[in-house]
Order: sequence, then C-alpha cells, then structure tokens
Amino acid sequence: MEGLGKRVWRTLLAGIVAAFAAVSLLSPAPAQADDPAFISFAGGYFDWNRQKNTAAEFRLEYQAADKFWIFKPLGGVMGTSDGAWYVFAGIGTDVYFGNRFVVTPSFAPGYYHHGSGLDLGHELEFRSQIEFAWRFDNRSRLGLAVSHMSNASIGDTNPGTEAAMVYYSVPIPVMFGQ
Repeated sequence: MEGLGKRVWRTLLAGIVAAFAAVSLLSPAPAQADDPAFISFAGGYFDWNRQKNTAAEFRLEYQAADKFWIFKPLGGVMGTSDGAWYVFAGIGTDVYFGNRFVVTPSFAPGYYHHGSGLDLGHELEFRSQIEFAWRFDNRSRLGLAVSHMSNASIGDTNPGTEAAMVYYSVPIPVMFGQ
C-alpha cells in the first residue's frame, strides 16, 4: 500500500508540474499588468490524500503586485487544527483565460513545524500549488487550490502530503476602500 501512496502523490505532483508548464507556455494572456497586491484567506483539508493525519488547515497569504519577469513574490503562514504550522515565501504567476478565470501555479519553500500533527520529515518543506479562481468586478477572487508539500527527500523520511483549499483573495486597495 505504501508504494501506491507514493505513486499517487508523484502522479499528482507530475500533474501540477505539467499544468504549470502548459499554463506558462500555452496561456492566452499573461499576468495582468494592472493587478494589485492581494491578501488571501484560505481554509481547507490537510492530508486529504493519505488521510493518516487529517486536519483543518487555514492560511493567510500575501501576493505582491510587482512582477519579476512573469512571477510575483508571495509569502504567508499556514496552521492546522492539530498544531502544525508553516511559514513560507515563494513565487507564483497569474494566467488569465478571459477577464474572469485565473489559474495561479506557485512554488514556495518554508519552515514547517508539525506540532501534534503530521511529521513531514524535515523542517524545510517545499509547497507546490495550483489554484483555479473566478475574478469578480472589484478584482477579488474566489478559488479552489490543490497543493503538495514535501521535503524533496532531504530528510530521513519524506511522506509528503496534499491539501485542498478554498481561497478568497482581496485586493489590498479594496480592503482599505480605495
């Protein structure tokens, strides 16, 4: 059964990488030049794939408006209902399909503390994620995201895990009534 679990997460990770590549290479529209910075609130299901140490997961993220080539810096914190937490910083890119549908692949290394929850084998963990969101008139977004977190085998063990999240991203100017 262990081999099956590893195949599942490797297949999911390969799918995320393939989606990132396809979105990056075949996208009809690059990240919008006039998009503001965002604060994102997210909640969801931690370890839904293996269901050995499931927990509720919550995130608070910041995505900058500035771009470096096609990538925007991002950072945030994650916490689970069983005391795990993760602080991360990375990059993402927004790819638009029309004016409403946004796909955001991202990658972020960070520091992970497992608390009484899932031990991922190392303090340094890497999160890869893809989010599919709907953009509203005020540029806020409602999205669904799937992420994979693992230590890339730098630890003695590398169980990895996936999370399924619902995101609500608010442009910072909208938060302050601008």
